[in-house]
Amino acid sequence: MAGPTTAERDGRAQAESGRSGPDGSPPGRRFQLPGRYVLIGVAAGTLLLVAGGTWVLYGSHWLRVETVSTSGTDVLTVAEVERAAAVPVGSPLVSVDTGAIGERLRQRLPRIDTVEVTRSWPHGIGLEVTERQPVLLIEKGGKFIEVDSGGTRFATVGKAPKGVPLLKLTVERSTGQPRFPADRLTGEAVQVRSELPGKVAADTRAIRVRSYDSISLELTGGRTVMWGSGEDGAAKARALSALMKAAPGAGHFDVSAPTAPAASRS
Repeated sequence: MAGPTTAERDGRAQAESGRSGPDGSPPGRRFQLPGRYVLIGVAAGTLLLVAGGTWVLYGSHWLRVETVSTSGTDVLTVAEVERAAAVPVGSPLVSVDTGAIGERLRQRLPRIDTVEVTRSWPHGIGLEVTERQPVLLIEKGGKFIEVDSGGTRFATVGKAPKGVPLLKLTVERSTGQPRFPADRLTGEAVQVRSELPGKVAADTRAIRVRSYDSISLELTGGRTVMWGSGEDGAAKARALSALMKAAPGAGHFDVSAPTAPAASRS
């Protein structure tokens, strides 16, 4: 008897391939895990990774603070900056509160204007300091109080820095409330100082403030300048430069009214 034809063999193979496996699973899938087991495996792997990463950051000795580096100091020393910063050496680097370190530095060292605290992986903290610069000095008790460009009195030194003029506040005292407090007048003097022409600024030895509208300059060589109020500073600076060129031998200049400047020998 002849064997099964090709068509019969194909039909029998298709019937066999359609049968379920011994565990009842569909054909062709008897070695696949159910979807929930795959999800459980992924979740477990993720949990292990998170736990391992957390341990590396917080529990291990690999990423802890070991060094502190400081830059930008001029008058301040590296040692006093790092002492004031009180960086928690030995702590996990990731847990260091950089904002708190910056706040400590500004509070303990008023000479610091700004500071940037950064993590330097794997073991360092960086402190980048910008110091305040004095633009005026107030003499008191044989020492000098430094005033910055914002009018802030930030330090007292025993020796006057070169090239920084004195601020002389000679406001008359009264029993009533002063019209302009000392801080306001100091701010006016700082503003005047910032608007002086370059050569005049270099030659200025003192800025005297008697009132809001009576500010004068004391220059090298015994020369003086009546500036008036702090208003119209740019115009006064231009008038003073022109006046000094026109009258180089003058000893007194008045630019309180910049549209009508005047110069005299005394």
